[in-house]
Amino acid sequence: MMEGLLLLGFVAVVLSRVPDDQYAGDKVLHLKPENEQHLQFIRDMAQTVKIDFWQPSSLDLVTTNRSVDFRVPADWVSDIQSRLEKIGLKYNVLIDDMKTLIENQFDQKDTSSTFYNYEKYHQWIEIESWIAKVAIENPRLISWFRIGRSYEHRNIYILRVGKRTGVVKPTIFMDCGIHAREWISPAFCQWFVKEAVQSYGKNCSMATLLDNLDFLIVPVVNVDGYVYSWTKDRLWRKTRSRNLGTNCVGTDPNRNFDAKWCSIGASRNPCDETYCGSHVESEQEVKAVANVIRKYKAIKAYITMHSYSQMCLFPYSYTYSLTPNYKELNFIARKAVMALQSLHRTRYSYGPGALTIYPSAGGSDDWAYDFGIKYSFTFELRDTGRYGFLLPESQIKPTCEETMLAIKYIATYVLRHPY
Repeated sequence: MMEGLLLLGFVAVVLSRVPDDQYAGDKVLHLKPENEQHLQFIRDMAQTVKIDFWQPSSLDLVTTNRSVDFRVPADWVSDIQSRLEKIGLKYNVLIDDMKTLIENQFDQKDTSSTFYNYEKYHQWIEIESWIAKVAIENPRLISWFRIGRSYEHRNIYILRVGKRTGVVKPTIFMDCGIHAREWISPAFCQWFVKEAVQSYGKNCSMATLLDNLDFLIVPVVNVDGYVYSWTKDRLWRKTRSRNLGTNCVGTDPNRNFDAKWCSIGASRNPCDETYCGSHVESEQEVKAVANVIRKYKAIKAYITMHSYSQMCLFPYSYTYSLTPNYKELNFIARKAVMALQSLHRTRYSYGPGALTIYPSAGGSDDWAYDFGIKYSFTFELRDTGRYGFLLPESQIKPTCEETMLAIKYIATYVLRHPY
């Protein structure tokens, strides 16, 4: 299997493109409802036309004085803009033509480039090859194994990163690619591994972390959805599992964990983007992550990478109540954000998920915390809406560079405060 995976890294990959008419002329609008009339207009609009809410993630979470980003189909743009102006609901156009922006991402692909180019987005076949190759080339620091298979029978891999010492070390679990369209997330997991390999023995702080901690890294959790976002629909979010009694496909994996499942900020409608699934851990991808966390008793911190919003969040998201160690988590998040901002001056917000972004149940960070992992964080990476889920490749490097500082701060804190 390893030889087959390695060979994939040396063949040119044919990139799929979005269908010719997909998203052509669609716009992403940013608005901030200020009264009940504005809210009712958004509700009516969502019922009349297929609106893809980017932030927040569903209609149920739209409230006054909270910014809303959503995609509007091309044939509705003129009418909706006219009606917004009529009721005095101010708006900005974040993305003027979705199709053009998506095409630009694919047009920038260099099909002959190696999967060791960490400033490019990589499709799954390249990431899978990279996983094997980076582990084989760095046996003292990296090992890899399969933790499960997706609905469409793709392997879900994990990388153990850390110096082999023969003893059990405190462990930090980090996953990326829970939501398919958030490409900057898997890019960061790859960047983290790259930094570990290249800086070990050269950077004292990283060497200290790798000598005394292990990192369990899942580069892509939602592999089926990620493949689909490359081949069929760049903005696909969910898994690709089939739902009984409907043609609507997929479950939101970050609403499928056993954390007050489907109680708030999630939908029981299989057609919705925040569908919580038929039951807890109905998704094979979610079960794979949960099972490996249940297995490894040494996990002391859980970090999950998402986009977009520029936030560092911690539990709870399923309730407005604060965790018993709220002050400590808030302190860590504040310091992590300060470290991040020190490099490129990128401003991040921080705080409990429900209070900082929106309430939602079934999230992985809440589940990990309730399972007993004291330090649990969600990062919403760049940006704040200018590109949203379509962050250009030119922003991969600065995003990953600054995020590394935050992760290193959290890891150092975990190492100094054992429990």
